[in-house]
Amino acid sequence: MSRFLIACGGTGGHLAPGIALAEALRARGHDVRLFISHKKVDSRLAEKYPHLTTAAVPGAPFGLRPDVLVRCVGKQTHGLFYSLKYLAQFRPHVVVGFGGFTNAGVTLAARCLGIPVALHEANRVPGRAVRLLSRFAQRLYLPPGVRLPGRLGLMVRHTGLPVRPEVVRLSRTEARAQLGVDQTQKLLVIVGGSQGSGNLNQWVVDHLAALAQEGVQVWCVTGLGKGEASVRELRTKQGEVVRAWFEPFTDRVGVLLSAADLVVSRAGAGTIAELVRCETPAVLVPYPFAADNHQWANARYFEQQGGGSSSTRTRSRSCSRRSSTCSSTTGC
Repeated sequence: MSRFLIACGGTGGHLAPGIALAEALRARGHDVRLFISHKKVDSRLAEKYPHLTTAAVPGAPFGLRPDVLVRCVGKQTHGLFYSLKYLAQFRPHVVVGFGGFTNAGVTLAARCLGIPVALHEANRVPGRAVRLLSRFAQRLYLPPGVRLPGRLGLMVRHTGLPVRPEVVRLSRTEARAQLGVDQTQKLLVIVGGSQGSGNLNQWVVDHLAALAQEGVQVWCVTGLGKGEASVRELRTKQGEVVRAWFEPFTDRVGVLLSAADLVVSRAGAGTIAELVRCETPAVLVPYPFAADNHQWANARYFEQQGGGSSSTRTRSRSCSRRSSTCSSTTGC
């Protein structure tokens, strides 16, 4: 039996694949611990897996604004000492990092203690954490076709993103029964990633009446801190009841995606991997302020692989299940 420490906190896009890897390693009899952040999204997702041992490591994202930079340096220094103490006690055989600010302290601590480090990058443009910390890693996992200057040879492996085993395609009837969604009406699902999207949420509010008129149900995952859970009842043109659900967070991703006729979503690597796993047609709207515009690169690559079409102008489009996923580069 080997011991693994997985650093995967900060966003659902980092934590979800870390959980997937932890589940797979535990199934093989290994001892696994997870480093997560103190953010609420981490605790909400991790609480679904009480059998996994987690620890909230101090840390904060990097930023050039003076107050953000000072907080980052202070928190990351605290995280380094926390990691040194934790690793000295647990003595993992390998530390695995999935990017994000929770990786910095534990990667440096592992280097100090002579513990091998493996880093995984899911996005088509490697993030700042992976770029900077890769020099301390013995193994680097990148998406197919992605390169990192100066990181070549045997240390680099190309692989996809681990997806949690419960995120699988269900029959539409079964998924809708679990959600309590009308079996006969269309269902549009809006997902803004683990942080939620204020713009997509507002788009739903602005167009909710028009969608209801056409008999389209809506399920909007707003993001934590972006509204309370609620259900609204509206009417179709024929006077039939049509509902819209708003929830800040969901831990039923597979069920929700399986129930949908169409998803409108941001283009994080984790979201795309889940859409592929559930074979759900979607319109991808990349977040234009994502670091290095990596969401646009994610959506563009998916389109190039035959997953859909893209446009630089805002226009409506329809998707069939055979076309899988469409990407939009409108930047809204």
